[in-house]
Amino acid sequence: MNRDKVLTFADHVGRFYAQRYAFPPVTGRVIGYLAVCEPMQQTINEIADTLLTSRSAINNAMKQLEVQGLISRTRPAGSRSDLISFNPDAWKNSGFDPSEYIEMAALIREGLEILDNKPSTRREALESSVSLNEYLAERLPVIYKEFTAYHQQKQNDKKK
Repeated sequence: MNRDKVLTFADHVGRFYAQRYAFPPVTGRVIGYLAVCEPMQQTINEIADTLLTSRSAINNAMKQLEVQGLISRTRPAGSRSDLISFNPDAWKNSGFDPSEYIEMAALIREGLEILDNKPSTRREALESSVSLNEYLAERLPVIYKEFTAYHQQKQNDKKK
């Protein structure tokens, strides 16, 4: 595998995650690297060496990625080092879980109670936000089901 291409890709992913989600750049770089690295499982030392960064920066990135379920960590019997890999099912959990939107709608309703049914621009914005979150909570499971069928069809078409 071309190391320069891998590093360039990791840098691009790092920049994307930094700009889009305010992740530290090294965290996004780790995501990019783990998505394409060979072998698929890497030690923290291997990741740090390849990405030309410190072990502590990688450890901090791992903490963030592990909490979000984006990586898997295993330790083979007799080994003193964890093996880290990108969790291939991570995207299934990110954004498609309606509980986040249900929770947000409830929080916003709490804010609406503070406004005491008084008409206001702020109230209209909060009501709109409640509607959006309820809509997303309702639609995301349906969209995920549609995506699963779409993806399966694409896989079947590739086999033909």
